[in-house]
Amino acid sequence: MADQNAGLAALMQEAGLSHKSLARAVVAVAARSGEVITCDHTYVTRWLKGSIPRGNTPRFIADAIGPKLGRQLTLDDVGMGSAAVSAVKPELGLEFADRPETTVKTVADLWRADLADAQALVRAQPDSGAWNAASLRWIVAPPDGELSRAGNRSIGAVDVDMVRSTADAFSMLDGKFGGGHARRALIQYLHTDVRPMLDGKYSDDVGKELHSAVAEALLLAGWMSYDSGLHGIAQRYLIQALRMTQAAGDRLLGGSVLSAMSHQATFLGRYQDAATLARAAYTGPGGILGPTMAAQFHAMEARALARLGDERGCDLALAEAELRLSQRTPYSDPPYIAYFDEVELAAEIGHCFRDLGRSVEAAERGAGSIFGDGLNNRSDFFATMVQADAHIIQGEIGQGFDIALSALQLGEGLKSARCVQYVREFQGRVTSEMRRASEFRTFEEKARDFRLWQ
Repeated sequence: MADQNAGLAALMQEAGLSHKSLARAVVAVAARSGEVITCDHTYVTRWLKGSIPRGNTPRFIADAIGPKLGRQLTLDDVGMGSAAVSAVKPELGLEFADRPETTVKTVADLWRADLADAQALVRAQPDSGAWNAASLRWIVAPPDGELSRAGNRSIGAVDVDMVRSTADAFSMLDGKFGGGHARRALIQYLHTDVRPMLDGKYSDDVGKELHSAVAEALLLAGWMSYDSGLHGIAQRYLIQALRMTQAAGDRLLGGSVLSAMSHQATFLGRYQDAATLARAAYTGPGGILGPTMAAQFHAMEARALARLGDERGCDLALAEAELRLSQRTPYSDPPYIAYFDEVELAAEIGHCFRDLGRSVEAAERGAGSIFGDGLNNRSDFFATMVQADAHIIQGEIGQGFDIALSALQLGEGLKSARCVQYVREFQGRVTSEMRRASEFRTFEEKARDFRLWQ
């Protein structure tokens, strides 16, 4: 026997709807949507007992009750959120929607499906066409209209600040412990606390700030999902974050989202897509692009070009990144890009030179890429592994193995699929001849105690 739907019963009582009047309202809503359905008071009785109707009927129920209460209802409100998960379509979240309201519904459905571990989305493979379509739409789409809404809960600047501050806290956890540590908690927060804000009552100015803050949180959700190896849902969060920046009129944040897409594409071996996305990132904002953001976007382009073996293009992109970063001032860029500094750029340069086979330069230029502050453990792990790679490639196996041990120690508390991949790449660089060396035997005896090596 299904559980009683107490939420639906409470809403019907609040709206003054009888079984028969709700059934008539649902039929009317369906008709306005172009569907003909059969529904009477016996159907409503089944819903109240916990039955969930098929197709679009749960949405029609929410839309039938909402106007009576003067607010928009979700499937969760009417006790039928599980219907959205069971009926989820594989393409959910891949489209750059025409309207902001559609994006709000899409992200709500994504959060719900993610929490229910809907495999068709969470573990799907990324779609290159979706990256390209979203970036093009973002570049050419006209500005959206007003974002004011007339919901039942007033949303103000303090609510927007709460979203940003909470996302900042999750970002700190992400950098210190990896995306797999608190990813689900972030999604739960967005679903439980942020979704009702998007359906609330706010002015155009607050609406734009709210959409910008949610876009930042979605960007973080994309990063944490990507770091967890959940590339399908990561791509969807990033596409919806990009659409949110369009609604907010925040071109700079949109560029950062495209840069994240480029990073993910490089990791997945989609190098040409990655280069294109990075170029869209620094082209789209136009004259408002600050030096720090420009440097980061060019560094992403360089990463992709290095993997493509385009040495000249990579060198040019890195030179531009260094030039632009030298022009930064304390107030030249938004606060969220402040993390990208000389240490971060050194790490990017190390990656590029390693991938181009210029291991001596990788070791030299990447030497200053370690924070060592205990807050950026994952970044330090990546940079240290690149240093280990560079020395191994040069044949300096003793030093390479010593550095790799330092990286494994840094990675001991990290829940990150990307960290696992870095170790696998390092293992692939250790030749059979190196494995016969005494340095390797000494290293392996110590390395086997570390989770990432295992």
